[in-house]
Amino acid sequence: MVADERFVRPDDVETIQLDWGTLKWMNTPDVTGSEGFSAGVVVLEPGKGHERHTHPDSEEILYFLSGEGEQTIADEERSVSAGEMVYIPSGVEHSTVNTSWEPLRFIAVYCPPGPEAEIRDLDEATVFPPGEVPDA
Repeated sequence: MVADERFVRPDDVETIQLDWGTLKWMNTPDVTGSEGFSAGVVVLEPGKGHERHTHPDSEEILYFLSGEGEQTIADEERSVSAGEMVYIPSGVEHSTVNTSWEPLRFIAVYCPPGPEAEIRDLDEATVFPPGEVPDA
């Protein structure tokens, strides 16, 4: 993809699949040329989530689109659902877990970009080219 796109559809970008969910990074330096932030859609499967981790050099915002989950930021744990947003400062441990029977969908934003590339490079990540749909 050319790094100066203004309109991005899900089929325009690759899909990253992990044992806990699926990600589509719709705004990255490689996709749009954005240098200030990255953004993507994350889908956590029922009962799944990711371990506590940090992004030492990037702040993060999560905006929940659908489903329900548990969000931990530092020592605080709260239930989250559609319409809510959380802010995670750089270097603060956090995790997200889907606590419902349906997928938990949210938008993740990193400022500056970088963590999305680290996720893509994980050994357990399977990367599907743009337009290709992972097996259900």
